[in-house]
Amino acid sequence: MHVTHLSLADFRSYVRAEVPLERGVTAFIGPNGQGKTNLVEAVGYLATLGSHRVSSDAPLVRMGAERAVVRARVTEGDREQLVELELNPGRANRARINRSSQVRPRDVLGIVRSVLFAPEDLNLVKGDPGERRRFLDELLTARAPRMAGVRADYDRVLKQRNSLLKSAAMARRHGGRGMDLATLDVWDQHLARVGAELLAHRLALVTAVRPLADKAYEQLAPGGGPLVLEYRASAGEATAEASGPAELEEVLRAALGAARGQEVERGVTLVGPHRDDLVLRLGELPAKGYASHGECWSFALALRLASFGLLREEGPQPVLVLDDVFAELDTRRRERLAELVAPGEQVLVTAAVPEDVPGALAGARFEVAGGAVERVR
Repeated sequence: MHVTHLSLADFRSYVRAEVPLERGVTAFIGPNGQGKTNLVEAVGYLATLGSHRVSSDAPLVRMGAERAVVRARVTEGDREQLVELELNPGRANRARINRSSQVRPRDVLGIVRSVLFAPEDLNLVKGDPGERRRFLDELLTARAPRMAGVRADYDRVLKQRNSLLKSAAMARRHGGRGMDLATLDVWDQHLARVGAELLAHRLALVTAVRPLADKAYEQLAPGGGPLVLEYRASAGEATAEASGPAELEEVLRAALGAARGQEVERGVTLVGPHRDDLVLRLGELPAKGYASHGECWSFALALRLASFGLLREEGPQPVLVLDDVFAELDTRRRERLAELVAPGEQVLVTAAVPEDVPGALAGARFEVAGGAVERVR
């Protein structure tokens, strides 16, 4: 699978951009602040409905514009599709596939598949658990786009349950008798049911990614492992013993029941996939706090390479995006990463200067400056 044409309108710094693309490596070269990352960010947005740089859509719309449009022509084998997203901050986004407007934005998931490497990936190792949950859930959705609906259902139930708990906590703090929490049992059932499905898929994903990540780390840093991934569930150790969604649902219900007193006191849901973590270790030591800067980079890169390997095994090969990564790496890691990704069907690279692009990634070059994207090779 590869993108053959990318069109932007009022996206980030671009009034308009038309960028023809092809198989193999394409590098976007230009000084910082000229818009090269905006181009690959648009590709990533089509793949995930989100940005790797910001948490909302508003910054993606050019200042002074009402909306932004990202459009791409995508080829997979003999099939070609045109996918378009219209970003409307404060209102619902709109989507079109092959010029049909009768689709939801999440219906475009799976048409563009991408794996993105960026300096922000260090947060996978050094950041809070939310970064690692996001990594898992985005990869889940790339594997099975229907999981976007499961995640949305879980977020909706969690919001309703938290609202009820917050009201109960406020009533208690203000000396009231407290609210009737009978409806909390109903929300417990909903949260356990949807949460169990999300949790089951996460656990299966970690099992699938673990050997691929360990192999990738060994390729990047020979002898530096082993790399260990461990899913730590807020519902407790019983999670690891459950054999499927039905048993996980029972585990979540029991954990919610045990935590209810604390939850009512604090006004927030303390158990569920939204409180889980992916623990990363090098050998016996946790990577966070113990690994060197270079080891953290190798760990983050190994997770992305494992993602690419898994998606490639299960479906069309995704687009590889390397956003200003090579400038962050030492010579050894730079060369090894370049060798590992060079065979990709489509590789998009951004760099401030041509020298930051390793020789193994020779291919098409674009200069990006002053809002213009011009091919030079």
